[in-house]
This record gives sequence, structure tokens and C-alpha cells, in this order.
Amino acid sequence: MNLAIVGYGKMGQLIDELSPQYGFTTQLRLDEFNNPAQAMMTPEHFAGIDVAIEFSTPETCVANIRRLAELKINTVVGTTGWLAHLDEVRALIAAQDTGFVWSPNYSIGVNVFSRLVAEAARWLANENEYEAWAWEIHHSQKKDAPSGTLLKLVGDMRQAGYSRTIDQSASRAGAHPGTHEIGFDSAADTITLRHSARSREGFARGALKAAQWIAGRKGFYEFSEILFADKHQK
Repeated sequence: MNLAIVGYGKMGQLIDELSPQYGFTTQLRLDEFNNPAQAMMTPEHFAGIDVAIEFSTPETCVANIRRLAELKINTVVGTTGWLAHLDEVRALIAAQDTGFVWSPNYSIGVNVFSRLVAEAARWLANENEYEAWAWEIHHSQKKDAPSGTLLKLVGDMRQAGYSRTIDQSASRAGAHPGTHEIGFDSAADTITLRHSARSREGFARGALKAAQWIAGRKGFYEFSEILFADKHQK
């Protein structure tokens, strides 16, 4: 399958390196220098492309998504910080009848972690003596804070029925690839759940797994729907 990478920073380069392991040949690599204002996103340049993986910036992401949908290119988006436009993008994908996968985090470990967090929140929802916090740290170059992953974790807790205050905080320092922590504290004890990434590789592999899955399909999906689909059927 032929792959286009839109956003060729550290994540895009790692995806390019790993893509042959997932059956892809990278045919197009776009960045801020060769693709200003989506100049290279034309039918000619995207001829023969099966899937695009988008890892750019919150400022350019939605414009890239819109253009890829117009080109009828199935897309996996790994950029964070754009979710205020999620309903708009959902409608766009439906109107263009294409395929789309999004996630605040493509790490398989993080997606399993979110299930554990939701389960803990469900069990503690009616235990009023337990208060909760949500914290994360990333490298100093990450532009959105708190991370999209932390916001989703808090959302998962809310959906699980935890309605009390969840104190949220974020740190930005150095080259840290990402740690997320959810805690519950009472006078009697503390429960701490933590996921720490060692590198960007888990995110890249998850995005490529999503690209494999969405190739040839239509519809709007969040990565966990794909990741846990077979498990739900058992």
C-alpha cells in the first residue's frame, strides 16, 4: 500500500522508518517547507495514495484534514489539540464518504490504561471519601497542555460515573516522551494508576496499525474502537 505522511517531524520520520513493517511504501512526505498552505495537497500528488497519516500541528491539522477528505484519501490523524473541531470533522468525513481514524494517543498501552482508569472510576464513583487527580508530563516542545490523552482519561472517568472534582495539572520539561497519572485519595489510602512511555515508537506503531485497518474502509473511528473491536465480539 502507498502511504503519504503529512507532517514530517520526529513522529513522521519514525512512521516512515517503521512503515515497511506494516506493508506500506511511503510515496509522499509533506512538511511546512514543501507544503505551505497545503500547496502540495493536489490530486496529482496524491494519485495512487491509499492512506495518509497526519502528524502536524494543532494550527494546520484541521486544514490538512479538510483537504485530505476532499481528495478522498483515507486518513489517520495523530495530531492533538484540535478536538474542539471534532464534530465539524465528523460531518466532513460523512459528507465526503471517506475513511478516518483519530485518537489523542495511539499507544496500545495507553488505550489499555484508559480502560483500567475507567474501571477504577466506576468502582469509586459512589465512594465519596475518595477524591481524584489527573496529571501528566511531556517534553517542553509539546504545544497543548493538558494533553489530549489526559483530557480523554478525565472524560472516560466522567462517562464511568465519577462526578466529583478531578484536579488536573500538566508539566512541560526536557525531552520527556510522556507520563500520565490518575490517582484516588482518601484518609485511609491512596490508589495510583500510571502509564509512562519510553519513546515515541508505541505511538508510531499504533498509527500504522490504524492505517492498515482503515485502508479501503469508510467511516469515522476512534482508535480504541479498532483496537478493542475483536475483544468486544468474544
